[in-house]
Amino acid sequence: SFPCVGPDFRHDTRVSIYTKRRPKMAGRQAPNILVTGTPGTGKTTLAVELSQRSGLVHVDVSELVKTKGLFEAWDDALECYVINEDLVCDELEATMTSGGVVVDYHGCDFFPERWFDIVFVLRTDNTVLHDRLTARGYSAKKIEKNIECEIFQTLLDEAKDSYKTEVVHELQSNGEQDMAVNLQNIQQWISQWKGDN
Repeated sequence: SFPCVGPDFRHDTRVSIYTKRRPKMAGRQAPNILVTGTPGTGKTTLAVELSQRSGLVHVDVSELVKTKGLFEAWDDALECYVINEDLVCDELEATMTSGGVVVDYHGCDFFPERWFDIVFVLRTDNTVLHDRLTARGYSAKKIEKNIECEIFQTLLDEAKDSYKTEVVHELQSNGEQDMAVNLQNIQQWISQWKGDN
C-alpha cells in the first residue's frame, strides 16, 4: 500500500442517490457523514460547504490533530506528523455519538464503522490533482506519493475494506460542476435519511 500524505499528517493505509437504510446510533437526529480521499481531492471544501448548507457540524481531522496535539511524531521523510489514531477516536467519540457530523480526513480505516451512515470517497483526475498539490506547495516527493495513492485508488479500497459496501460511494471531484452535483445529491440523501429515521 502507499502512504497518503496530507498537508501535515501521514496516514498509512492497510490493505447516484444513496438509498440503503442503515440503523442509526441511538438518539441521533441527524446522520454522520465521512468525506475521504487523497489529499487535494476537495474533501474540506465539500465538507465545509455541506456543513454550511445542512447545519451538520464539520470536523476537519487534520485541524483537530494540530489543535489538540493528537500526533505521535514528525516524519522527516514524508514531511508530516504521524497521527495517534486512538487519541483521535477518543477525542471524537462523544461528538460522533451525538450525530449530525460531517468528518473529513485522508484516511478512514481507523474510525469505528458504527460512526458513519454514509462514506463518500472523492476522486480527482491526476492532472487536476497534481496542479492542486503543486499550488499547495507540496514537495515533488509528496506530490508523487499522493498521485500514486490516487492512481491505485488507495483510499477507495480502504473505504471499501473498512465499511459495508452499500455505504461507500465514489464521487468525482474535478471542479465546480462536480462539487455542485455532489452537494445536491448529498443534501437529498440527508433529507431522505431524516425522513426515514
